Amino acid sequence: MPQTTHGGVRNRSTEGKDDRPTLSAGGPVGPGSPGNRGFDWALVQSFLAVLDAGSLSGAAKKLGAQQPTLSRQIASLEAQLGAPLFERTGRGVAPTALALAIADDAHAMQRGAEQLQQRLAHQRIRTSGTVRITTSQVAASYLMPSVLAALQAAEPGIAVELVASNQLTNLLRREADIAVRMVRPAQASLVAKKIADIPLTACAHQSYLARAGALRRPDELLRHRLVGYDRDDALLRGFAAMGFPIGREQFVLRTDDQLAYGHCVAAGAGIGFLAAYSLRWLPGVVPVLPMLKIPPLPCWLAVHREIRGSALVRHAFDFLAEAIPRELAAHEAALKMSLA
Repeated sequence: MPQTTHGGVRNRSTEGKDDRPTLSAGGPVGPGSPGNRGFDWALVQSFLAVLDAGSLSGAAKKLGAQQPTLSRQIASLEAQLGAPLFERTGRGVAPTALALAIADDAHAMQRGAEQLQQRLAHQRIRTSGTVRITTSQVAASYLMPSVLAALQAAEPGIAVELVASNQLTNLLRREADIAVRMVRPAQASLVAKKIADIPLTACAHQSYLARAGALRRPDELLRHRLVGYDRDDALLRGFAAMGFPIGREQFVLRTDDQLAYGHCVAAGAGIGFLAAYSLRWLPGVVPVLPMLKIPPLPCWLAVHREIRGSALVRHAFDFLAEAIPRELAAHEAALKMSLA
């Protein structure tokens, strides 16, 4: 015999088959259901809130909604299902048999929606993917390897592409995501942050000093063989600022290739001027004239304004902002220990 409930009529099969109505993608399905007509899935959240709270006022408070609005949503869902879901009681509302019958399906829909929301949120804040970083040849060879190894250990989901280039236009052409530069980017489309000062030092290989003698005063530099740049006038300007204006010919060996420059100094060609962190990788090269105060190079991190909102790029940017100064401090400490 059919059993009458507040939610309509539910047939009880003689074989024990569960004929309770269910919620599906096409709409409510079950005996007496309206079939596959349109179904508003957004109403399920309101239904579950009332079911869990046991009252319209409690559900409205939980959802931050107005009670009349919530009441209309429940009435709309009941109209789509073709049967009432709740009965009023003295203390609130009580679920009908239909409400209890579809509760499991409704909770499953809610869990699916929450999982989808979490996946979408993860896509927005994910820290996995590829970040392209550009810096100078010297920094790429001597400073960044340890920093990037630490990034890989801390964030195994981040793949890194390292571009060793002295060009300052990589970010503007969108050839890289992050730039580590020793000059402040002037372009308005770039966002830059100064993260450190990089000490520079006059230095020479011990074999050269054994032949030419040690230096005791800055003015003795001009009596030594100097390794300088070819077309870059940075060293000429530096000497002039120290009160020793010299010409290009004073440098007996000249190259604008930064890696070749360091290797020439390491080969004993003369006295050069290098970032202090590079001496750790040039055995036998030692600082000279510690009283010579050479202005440090500023170290800047830069990113294109259009991609600074990327969670992946931002995560890598923040890591570099902390790791590079830490690596520079480690190099400086190691250099001091080697000279002690």
